[in-house]
Amino acid sequence: MLPHRLVPMDSLWHYQFRVIMLGDSTVGKSSLLKRYTEGTFLDSINQTVGVDFYVHFVELQPGLRIKLQFWDTAGQERFRSVTRSYYRNSAGAVLMFDLTNRASFENIREWHQEVTDTVKPFHVVFVLVGHKSDLVAQRQVEQKEAKKLASTLGAKYIETSAKSNSNVEDAFQLLTLEIYEAVKTGVLSLNKDWDGVKSKLPLPEEPSVQNMAKQEKQKKCLC
Repeated sequence: MLPHRLVPMDSLWHYQFRVIMLGDSTVGKSSLLKRYTEGTFLDSINQTVGVDFYVHFVELQPGLRIKLQFWDTAGQERFRSVTRSYYRNSAGAVLMFDLTNRASFENIREWHQEVTDTVKPFHVVFVLVGHKSDLVAQRQVEQKEAKKLASTLGAKYIETSAKSNSNVEDAFQLLTLEIYEAVKTGVLSLNKDWDGVKSKLPLPEEPSVQNMAKQEKQKKCLC
């Protein structure tokens, strides 16, 4: 009998989505990613220099495995030229601001515009994230105005806290679903010259009406 061969986790995915984290310095991009990918939170974290890289695997639907590649970008102006080079190969973008920092919210339009101008005529799926929702007394941005901004940008909105682990999974699940829907509807398409979305394993077969009818008939025959 041949020994069982372990299949590397990295080979077991149907789609790979590349996601870029965007927003001003100190809004908590790295903290949110570490909480999501590693399950950890640090009160003090070094500022990102240039770009950091993270990977996470999710089962979006039963049998549908997604590999998420994250580019965690520095928010400082001096790293913008480095950050821009990653825009074109991103399928999704997390636009992130600090709920206790009004200026970081007001800069979101600039981040969004910079990405859309860079990737034209291609498309990036955005989600707007208001971070540090645990700091209720220090809030400077109301949920209503954040939702309004998200609507004008064509993005979904969610509030998170890496510290309290509030809505962390939900935020990335929301973006992953939005990217998947964009792929299914053709808004985003696979291209050998573009790394935003890649496909590896054959997609799991969805049950057709004919197959379901056949299965139902077989069940009746067994009765």
